Amino acid sequence: MTQSLDSIWSAIPYPAFVVGGAGSIEMANPAAENFAGTSLKQMRSRTLEGFVGNASLLLDAVEQARRRGVSIVQHDVEVYWAERSPELFNLHASPIQDSTDILILLHPRAMADKMDRSLSHRSAAKSVTGMAAMLAHELRNPLAGISGAAQLLAMSLDDSDLELTQLIEDETRRIAKLIDRVEQFGDLRPAARSPVNIHDILDRSKRAALAGFASHVRFYEEYDPSLPLVAGDADQLIQIFQNLLKNAAEAVPKVGGTISIRTAYRPGVKLTLPGMRTESLPLLISITDNGPGIPDSLNRDVFEPFVTTKSNGTGLGLSLVSKLVADHGGVVEFESIPGRTQFSIRLPVWQEIEAAGNAEQI
Repeated sequence: MTQSLDSIWSAIPYPAFVVGGAGSIEMANPAAENFAGTSLKQMRSRTLEGFVGNASLLLDAVEQARRRGVSIVQHDVEVYWAERSPELFNLHASPIQDSTDILILLHPRAMADKMDRSLSHRSAAKSVTGMAAMLAHELRNPLAGISGAAQLLAMSLDDSDLELTQLIEDETRRIAKLIDRVEQFGDLRPAARSPVNIHDILDRSKRAALAGFASHVRFYEEYDPSLPLVAGDADQLIQIFQNLLKNAAEAVPKVGGTISIRTAYRPGVKLTLPGMRTESLPLLISITDNGPGIPDSLNRDVFEPFVTTKSNGTGLGLSLVSKLVADHGGVVEFESIPGRTQFSIRLPVWQEIEAAGNAEQI
């Protein structure tokens, strides 16, 4: 390849491979190396079949393109790659002129769907803001009156009746706490971004979890030590990850429960902003648990306010996570099967925010 073609090849934002006549992987762009989790040098030591299996539709598309000499396009193909969970792609396999090599392009259909859902989750979370303001204004004063009246009653009641006034006070406090949680949606101010070490945030969140709700859980960490600083609000980021860790800790079994926290730098994902601007989201943080998984019936609604699988849950935790991540200019997504649920958050890094004023022109 010429230097110009090399630049174009490297700039392709989704996985691209060149497969030789014997099924060997001859070339892979940076997005393909990120997808495969290994370098081109390592991939060259194996065939494509060694990564995707002999029954893969990807192999079938390559053979069709080679045999027929035309480009093959398949939509919503489920691709299995080594140890990765299966993902949906729009698949293009094209013969390269005057050779037996085949060019493969994997357009991540699932990512587009998740980005669409994430944007809709932002609207859903922010739709609670009006209700939050109304609740805070209309209910706090009556609650204070009820609590005060219960305290006055307690001063003139026998011990046998004090249990009822105590119940009134306990319930008013519980309602007040719920209003506090809902009221967080009413804060429309943008997050005050500053350079934050995401590993410090994750460590603080994990230590707090181990001291309380996750004392029964075994944690595993896999951190990228070269990760750049994130542009964010430290307190809000802690709130995000404590919510996710709490959900994971409550989902895993009491014996044998595990939570894995991983960080990685994954370029290639950009969020479109108003005014024809984009923001890169290369910072990836994932939290994976070995709980029973999220029911399929809730997959599209899990970030909606008041949607919950818990008998005593409010359904506000994940909706608040979605709002706070959106306030940071990021996206949150998840994958869930029985025995494995993973929430992934993509965020911008501080260097990009400084250099491009929170966004870059297309």
